[in-house]
Amino acid sequence: MTQKHDKFRELAEGRTNKALEAIVRLGKLSNRQLYEWDDAEVRKITKALRDAVAEVEKKFSAPKGAKENKFKL
Repeated sequence: MTQKHDKFRELAEGRTNKALEAIVRLGKLSNRQLYEWDDAEVRKITKALRDAVAEVEKKFSAPKGAKENKFKL
């Protein structure tokens, strides 16, 4: 593998693991014995997470060198 690919893998693994750990911690907030929340708040959290994942997928699926939000007629 190239040095750039090795660096990508190293960073991707670390950042993905941190993100997964953060999601697990968010899930722990569901304990009604310790916390109080309503459905609207939970929907906001899950929407924010879905939107963030969709943005990551969009970035990885964009053609190489393509700029985001490029105007075209």
